[in-house]
Amino acid sequence: MSITVIKAGTQTTVQDLGRPGFAHLGISASGAADAFSFRIGNQIVGNEPNAAALEITLTGGEYELGSNAVIAITGSAFDASIDDQPITNWNGYKIQKGQCLRINSSHDGARCYVCVQGGFDVPPLLSSRSTHLITGLGGFGGRTLRKGDVLELGHASELQCAKMNNVNEIQRQLNCDTIRVTKGLEEDWFNDDSWDSFLNNQFSVSQAFSRMGIRMEGNSIESSSGHEILTQGVPLGAVQVPGNGQPIISFVEHQTTGGYPRIANVISADLCKVGQLKPGDRFQFALVSMAEAEQLYLEQINFFHNLSAL
Repeated sequence: MSITVIKAGTQTTVQDLGRPGFAHLGISASGAADAFSFRIGNQIVGNEPNAAALEITLTGGEYELGSNAVIAITGSAFDASIDDQPITNWNGYKIQKGQCLRINSSHDGARCYVCVQGGFDVPPLLSSRSTHLITGLGGFGGRTLRKGDVLELGHASELQCAKMNNVNEIQRQLNCDTIRVTKGLEEDWFNDDSWDSFLNNQFSVSQAFSRMGIRMEGNSIESSSGHEILTQGVPLGAVQVPGNGQPIISFVEHQTTGGYPRIANVISADLCKVGQLKPGDRFQFALVSMAEAEQLYLEQINFFHNLSAL
């Protein structure tokens, strides 16, 4: 049971939910940039939440099935087809041995996920099959996929299709117009004017966009205490402000330490939105309390538990 890469996309990697717990070794968790869509895709095809899938960024490629399989595409809306027959997101499809899955470019966000019943059977490293591109660890040879690569699939017991209800709510969860944050550890380095500029103006995603971090362009955010701190730990979703005043969101392959003040941190429930940002996208930050952030995260977890796949 396998899939062969006929044509590689811009950046396609094998991902799961990541390898937390190794920041002390300088290795960030990595994993799916939009874990929300990733988990739903695995639910549609009947996998456990952490089964490895393909993460496709901006453009997709072509993939030939070496066996019968059930697949689902989730995340942003990419043009996709099976042997030139269009397919849509959030649905399961049976695909036959020898058929070709084609995925073109995205209509909206940055990434989609190709989940296959049984998952992608690459060797686990540090308890994860996710690709960490910065270090070349994990996934399929620690790199993006190339033409001619053959990926083995895990065992699939029942080739049953499913489709997902609640698509409108799923899309609402992925709306990137507003990214909610809590105050960061150096929040008092920024005066009222800086906070006003940070919260009441839109930022756009620059071309410096990767799984490591997302640089933004907009009003300069000035710190009253300078733009350097003693090197400290940097969590996923930290919004750092370097000397040029243009914020950076640390992302799934972020450096584990850094020296820029952290004005805010993206809440856990909105990290999936960050995973769908692409160059040119515009959005605004919104400040919430820690209690609100916790409640929103719990609501997202409950949403997963209550999803109904038919």
